[in-house]
Amino acid sequence: MEYLVAQPFIAALLALVTLALAFGALLGFASVAFETEGNPIAEQINAIMPQTQCGQCGYPGCRPYAEAIAQGEAINKCPPGGETVIKQLADLLDVEPMPLDAEHGQEKPKSYAYIREDECIGCTKCIQACPVDAIVGAAKHMHTVVISECTGCDLCVEPCPVDCIDLLPFPATLQTWSWELPSPPQNLIASDRERAA
Repeated sequence: MEYLVAQPFIAALLALVTLALAFGALLGFASVAFETEGNPIAEQINAIMPQTQCGQCGYPGCRPYAEAIAQGEAINKCPPGGETVIKQLADLLDVEPMPLDAEHGQEKPKSYAYIREDECIGCTKCIQACPVDAIVGAAKHMHTVVISECTGCDLCVEPCPVDCIDLLPFPATLQTWSWELPSPPQNLIASDRERAA
């Protein structure tokens, strides 16, 4: 003890090592005692899903569908994700990609809800239907959509009693723009076809 009093640096170092061991043991115990149950493959699947929370797949959101896929459910029930998500899931799970199940809808371009504010009566039915809280407004007042939060699930369109909500496609950006190749004319004769090729 007298040695530690004479050497404050070693005393501080010993105190830090003792605290580190105590807290390490406590954290180790807590990680075992409070371990959460989860499927890591379900987390990876959920990261691929489009997060529209639209329910078109038959599940209440993307996470429950991801958990069902991890348990063996088909990977082709997500219209908002379409072929892109199906291919990514097939690669992740090492299965054959399959076409989108038409029973759950068709693949559509990514869109967002737009409320024609001059027609809105402030009934709040769209707010109640929105699974991601992208609609703001108050009762008997105009509502609007926070476009950056909207997933385009279209769950707000049907409950609107005055039909003032439209789904609009996102405008093309540098990241989403693609050049549409022209189709060749159909009335070329054989010699023109050879020169065109």
